[in-house]
Amino acid sequence: MILSKKLLKYRSIRHCFLGAEGGKSKGIYKSLNCGRGSFDKKINITQNLKLACKKIGSTHKNLILLHQVHSNKFFFLNKIKYKTKLIGDALITNKRNIVLGILTADCAPIIIYDPKLKMISAIHAGWKGAYKKIIKKVVNFFIKRGSETKDLVAAIGPCITQKNYEIKSDFKLKFLKQNTVNKTFFKKIKKKTYFSLNKYVYYQLKSLGLKKIDLIYKDTYNPKNNFFSARRAIHNNQNDYGRNISLIMIK
Repeated sequence: MILSKKLLKYRSIRHCFLGAEGGKSKGIYKSLNCGRGSFDKKINITQNLKLACKKIGSTHKNLILLHQVHSNKFFFLNKIKYKTKLIGDALITNKRNIVLGILTADCAPIIIYDPKLKMISAIHAGWKGAYKKIIKKVVNFFIKRGSETKDLVAAIGPCITQKNYEIKSDFKLKFLKQNTVNKTFFKKIKKKTYFSLNKYVYYQLKSLGLKKIDLIYKDTYNPKNNFFSARRAIHNNQNDYGRNISLIMIK
């Protein structure tokens, strides 16, 4: 379990970034696979979600997860039960005891907290969501609700790092067309190009005016770090992979 040093200062919230350890799943899903979209046994996933929520002193009945689609869509929540599936990539609430959950397997999980407004958010930011400015949309919502960016505290959780994130030329061109500043997030090594997702996400938060940002530098691709990784699974010719979960709630 990984905690943000910047978020740990606030006793009114609980949070964590969880990897692959401490669960019930077997095989390629060993062991804390929280991905309902995976082909793992549903009973194992449910048990894993219960274990994950227990780590922040809550129950999986208070947990809200999204059907994540690499979009820039977010939901502001004021209750736990919803009749329809929430399709999007970020959750926001100012209600106590609602557990916001984000699933990742190389993408960047982001947690944001406003200690003055007592409002939290959990964001799933892969390159697509970040490129579509999901982070900006969430931060702008905070501002509309009365937040000041100088008060916002953000933590970027474990994700794939640049040295393991090889991309194709059309990928880089897409980013350069959006903003030439984006060239700083690419590196060429032996005729191969690599992208830094976590630095791209960090830059977006900083450019929006956030000053309290915790970048947790843990590479999900590296098997020694015990995180699920979609890219590593593909490189190992596996037909599926587990998902890491990141959680936050207001006590």
